[in-house]
Amino acid sequence: MLDADFNPALDAADELARAWLAGTGDRPVTPPADAASVLASLPEELPASGLEPEAVLRELAACAEPGLAGTGSGRYLALVTGGVLPSALGADWLVSAWDQNASFAELYPAAVAIEHAAGRWILDLLDLPSGSAVGFTTGAQGANTATLLAARNSVLVAHGHDVEADGLQSAPWVNVVVGDEQHSTVFRSLRFAGFGADNAIRVPTDDRGRMVPSALRVALETLDGPTIVAAQAGNVNGGGFDPIAEIADIVDAHRARRRVDDTWFHIDGAFGLWVRAGHRQRSLADGCERADSWTCDAHKWLNVPYDCGISIVRDPATLARAIGLQAAYLPTQGGISNPVDLVPEASRRARGIPVWAAIRALGRDGIADMIDRACDRAAELARRLQHLVGVQVRMAEINQIIIGVEASATQSEDDRTQAVLAAVLAEGVCHPSSTVWHDRFGIRLSVSNWRTDPADVDAIVDSIQRAVTASA
Repeated sequence: MLDADFNPALDAADELARAWLAGTGDRPVTPPADAASVLASLPEELPASGLEPEAVLRELAACAEPGLAGTGSGRYLALVTGGVLPSALGADWLVSAWDQNASFAELYPAAVAIEHAAGRWILDLLDLPSGSAVGFTTGAQGANTATLLAARNSVLVAHGHDVEADGLQSAPWVNVVVGDEQHSTVFRSLRFAGFGADNAIRVPTDDRGRMVPSALRVALETLDGPTIVAAQAGNVNGGGFDPIAEIADIVDAHRARRRVDDTWFHIDGAFGLWVRAGHRQRSLADGCERADSWTCDAHKWLNVPYDCGISIVRDPATLARAIGLQAAYLPTQGGISNPVDLVPEASRRARGIPVWAAIRALGRDGIADMIDRACDRAAELARRLQHLVGVQVRMAEINQIIIGVEASATQSEDDRTQAVLAAVLAEGVCHPSSTVWHDRFGIRLSVSNWRTDPADVDAIVDSIQRAVTASA
């Protein structure tokens, strides 16, 4: 019979977790081992007999640690990755211990209530319409999918077509208009929604990755029928913001010309939407409140543990019609809406609880300071890198930076930039990632961790300087 004593396993997990967190500043930020090496270290054959839980955890940690990235370090700069706030980590441990399926208020009232409270605070922080539906998804991918399904429902209902019942086979054609630099998750969500990624009408962007409003206006003037317009608050490469307020004006003008309200305005703000919770960069996202739906990630700039995306839809009923779930054996909606009507999952952990804990611990002022501080660190990092001989800062906006390295006598610009990135990753002091920006290979640095401090900036600059010097 299985032992119901959780203490040995929890004690081991606590010990291992504390050791991992305590070593954040000392170990390489880049994983020493690759995925194939980690896989080779794990038992290949299924054991006939098991181990005590604490022994399992120690074996697991020993195999995993060589392949763990130092995402908690202030020098982890890959993708757009936050660290983990102490309050959010503690809350996440409780979420696992409580083991609640945060989908039905009648069955799991505490989990659902806390997520609703977190949702109210998110709307307040981001200055978005109160009463909007807030769902906690796996990430911006799930959030974009949920919101675009709501958009699909809305624009087709305006033409008398119930896509949820009748599908897309006989539906009117839906125009989907995006910027040419739109994030890849939006195109993937368009595939999930049945629109097809290649059917999107791509509007030109400027040299900073921002949608050109005049081009959007021309595109909409040629369109008839249901239309979804997706803009971007924070380009995933260089951080540039589409001119949201001007785009909103163009969308409103398009709506005014239509005989039916069949136009939806969506904003993908996976990390950039958080500037609305800050002070100094807030104006970049002016006009976002005029959209019909929004997405962002809490595991980016809010620094809660993976995974936690956020989907927001102005009209909760539209979202519930698009993705809601009903069955005779399921509880009906109680005093507050069921999260199963907010996200495209039936069984899910209570991701919103760490969000509530992070916001409660920081407060409005603490979150604003965290956002502004990251932008300040990024600006200082960009300034310092610009002064390195051979380094080009190609883009720097809010917390995002793209750099390249000048060609040498023996290497092209792209080849030398790749060699510098490889050397930086091999050293392990910091962990930027790669990108291609305007057909040029680049090194991409995202300052998203609450722990990034001036000493980290010094270490990052010195590591890149060593790699550039060695590549000359």
